[in-house]
Amino acid sequence: MKVVIFAGGYGSRLSEETALRPKPMVEVGGHPIIWHIMKIYAAYGFRDFVILGGYKVEFIKNYFLNYCAINSDFTVDLRSGKLLWQQARNEDWTVTVLDTGLETMTAGRLRRARSVIGSERFLLTYGDGVSDVDLAALIAQHEASGDWVTLTAVTQPGRYGALALNPEDGPAANRVRAFREKAVGDGGLINGGFFVVEPEVFDLIDGDASVWEEEPMDRVIERGKLGAYRHTGFWQSMDSLRDKMVLENLWERGNAPWTRGVRRVGDKVATLRSVG
Repeated sequence: MKVVIFAGGYGSRLSEETALRPKPMVEVGGHPIIWHIMKIYAAYGFRDFVILGGYKVEFIKNYFLNYCAINSDFTVDLRSGKLLWQQARNEDWTVTVLDTGLETMTAGRLRRARSVIGSERFLLTYGDGVSDVDLAALIAQHEASGDWVTLTAVTQPGRYGALALNPEDGPAANRVRAFREKAVGDGGLINGGFFVVEPEVFDLIDGDASVWEEEPMDRVIERGKLGAYRHTGFWQSMDSLRDKMVLENLWERGNAPWTRGVRRVGDKVATLRSVG
């Protein structure tokens, strides 16, 4: 499955950083947060990425075009142009970076990438949040549910989108019956991203002005096809300078939960490669 990452917004609440670069390129521990997100997926064997860029997309393009040079030691002979890698560092990833438009909204960005994503199930997330979510369990629940979209429900008070889940027991307990994006003071379970998505959703997106968390989600709910995987572990978005400091402090102390050992699909245990 492809991993699709929203990476085109202005990131205005982190303007101290995003005046110079897009939010997914803001660094935690010397690496862009989008790199941390991609590491999470790669640990589960998902290494085919589609990045939906917009604002300052050239920074994302330059980073991946020059990934080896940025992350490796080398010697260059400036007379001949000959390059010798002293210690080359690459990833076994395929990365597609798309410019989906400066003013395009989230669902519009997704719609523009339809031909690249194809007519198959895909994973989707935001380019500013990390988690120790069990992707294998998330995908397994989605496959068993028959839903078109499964999101990851996490606990975070206040300023994020509140979810209302069905109160009854059984499979319907994971069905979402209401979705409110960025409602103030709701608390409880919220949308933490880390979606599993079926290609049917493309037909629910009107155009560039469509917001993923609004009309498309409402239409999925109307069809009874939006599910929620409940994650009780670590989740943190980088929505403000304070959030960035929280992530930096965790990294510096060697206690970054999103880099701990994770479970692969098929219950095979793997450990994220040494980073930093």
